Amino acid sequence: MPDRRRLVVIVTGASSGLGNACATQLAKRGYAVYGTSRDPASRERKADEFFELIRLESSDDDSVSTAVGYVLAKEGRLDALVCCAGMGIAGPIEETPVVEAATQMDVNFMGVARVVRAALPSLRESGGRLVVVGSLAGSIAVPYQAYYAASKAALAAFVEALRLELVGLGAQATLVEPGDFRTGFTESRHTFGLADGSPYADNGRRAIAVMADSERHGADPVLFARLVTALFEKKRLAPRYRLGPRSQRAAMRLKDLLPRRIGEALLGAYFRIYAGKGA
Repeated sequence: MPDRRRLVVIVTGASSGLGNACATQLAKRGYAVYGTSRDPASRERKADEFFELIRLESSDDDSVSTAVGYVLAKEGRLDALVCCAGMGIAGPIEETPVVEAATQMDVNFMGVARVVRAALPSLRESGGRLVVVGSLAGSIAVPYQAYYAASKAALAAFVEALRLELVGLGAQATLVEPGDFRTGFTESRHTFGLADGSPYADNGRRAIAVMADSERHGADPVLFARLVTALFEKKRLAPRYRLGPRSQRAAMRLKDLLPRRIGEALLGAYFRIYAGKGA
């Protein structure tokens, strides 16, 4: 990787959450950072956001090409891409409209694919780094967030294949799987179904309440930003990195050790999913 004072980085989803923490940290470290947002003018900038925020709508091919082209025209190179943009929906599979599930997959998976495709020629030329943000939910599927978990599991397979395709071509890719962090994700999540009378209402409401509480007491996004910064300093990137509360990382290790039935029972107990109606 070139000297960090010359490193040009695009961070998607930089208007809030992990993306904002990452773009802010990298800019303070001297990188030339371009954060992206669906609507950059919709929010006031913080005093310590020393990066340019540009428009990028990941569901629109033209918008993606325009944003990447703008950075290349201004800087002449691209050295790193951090894909943080995403959204979340919750609700029972049966009660979640298919169109909403498709939007979830389009934003979290195809949105990343569009940006990666646009950036890869420049990243190969510069020998750059590509960091894709997945989720621990992509490895331990979360009940009542099936489509979100599926979108993150798809990213894991995507990065695994991409790493092999990039062998000998200079660029490197990795997947970062965060657990729960204190971001605006909880408040922005859209929930479907679970109305009074729904067979899923009791368990679903409890499970989502557990998620929300864990998210609100999650890790500091600065930890994520520090990890990404450290990855830029590494000679070789590992296939994936997991980050977040110690208990969640321990659960990932247990999942690989315990019989599947026991692991499923423990996960159900954690999310307060009970067999009896109204239990």
